[in-house]
Amino acid sequence: MNGARNDQQFSPCQSPIYVATIPQRRPSNRDEFDGPAQFLPRPADADREPAEEELPALPVHLYSQEQDEILTRVNDRLSQCAFDFVARYSFPIPFEPDKRPVSVPSDREWSEWVFLLKRLATKRRIPARVLFNGQIRQFITVLENSLEMRHAAVHQSRPLKDDRNVLQLISSGIQVAKIVKDASAMRFLDNLYVQTERLIASRKI
Repeated sequence: MNGARNDQQFSPCQSPIYVATIPQRRPSNRDEFDGPAQFLPRPADADREPAEEELPALPVHLYSQEQDEILTRVNDRLSQCAFDFVARYSFPIPFEPDKRPVSVPSDREWSEWVFLLKRLATKRRIPARVLFNGQIRQFITVLENSLEMRHAAVHQSRPLKDDRNVLQLISSGIQVAKIVKDASAMRFLDNLYVQTERLIASRKI
């Protein structure tokens, strides 16, 4: 019997598939990328790293202070939204030695509220019936999409966000309010979205 060969034969109409076997590591460090893998043919300009300067400029019509104010308002309203949701259904808030007990929404940052709500969801403490359309599986995704808003609000030295990104962050907040069925928060954030959109439009003229 002839020895095994690694050569692959391709018909003229087939595209080649590049297969590489990566040297084995210790079993504890292995994942699916350490085994046989396919690599797509590299494009002609693969040796040149894309430059940020080549990206098309997106419109920015909001000043830095305005962006800070808008994102802070979203952050504060979402903290209130989480506070009300946890209080309404008597969900537990574990004591932490380095944090004060929660008395008002601002006792926790939005990222901390997100962490609490995600833990409650993954531990199956939140019944699907209390969420919009029973969307328990989408709950964590909706929360994670809102986290960028918190980072944007606290990092004052960040670059200016383009108009679409600011509106997208407000929209992420609306989705959080919607999934926890907080009509008051939805109205507040929707009004903020409309006001921001109108401000942007007024400066395009």
